[in-house]
Amino acid sequence: MRNSPEQNRKLAKVAFGGGCFWCTEAVFLILKGVVAVTPGYAGGQTNNPTYEEVSTGETGHAEVVLVEYDEKLISFEKVLEVFIASHDPTTLNRQGNDYGTQYRSILLYSLDDQRQAAENYIKKLVAEKRYDKPIVTEIRPLEKFYPAEAYHEKYYATHPDAGYSKTIIAPKVAKVRQSFPDLT
Repeated sequence: MRNSPEQNRKLAKVAFGGGCFWCTEAVFLILKGVVAVTPGYAGGQTNNPTYEEVSTGETGHAEVVLVEYDEKLISFEKVLEVFIASHDPTTLNRQGNDYGTQYRSILLYSLDDQRQAAENYIKKLVAEKRYDKPIVTEIRPLEKFYPAEAYHEKYYATHPDAGYSKTIIAPKVAKVRQSFPDLT
């Protein structure tokens, strides 16, 4: 009996926060090798938070996406590179017009190898002076992830004509497609 392709997959998980999770989700959904992207909340202290609670900034959670990817098709290093390139890792608690701790730049790893790779990549970017300001991306273990309400899932795909989609999400997706054509 032969193994199905699903049985041969080696899936890994990581959570990224880089502003509004609608944007971050749209970026990762276009990558080859990404199997699932789930918007949600992580990095805070409130159990089972709601969007309304997280929006106050008082839960400690960030809007994140849980990215599940097939390590045989895309490496963590490539996923990380796309994450850093798709948002501004130098702005504290803000991405564009979205501000507050819930919009901070954060990487929540599930494997220690991911932590090491992220720390090394950021050191490399700093050494290369890729950014004029310090990189403020938080790197922490993924302890708990709370999926967001269903209406947040695949927002860009289901609302392509919404103002936010056209003015904020579409340019980010286009930038990733242009910068990483071999991954999309």
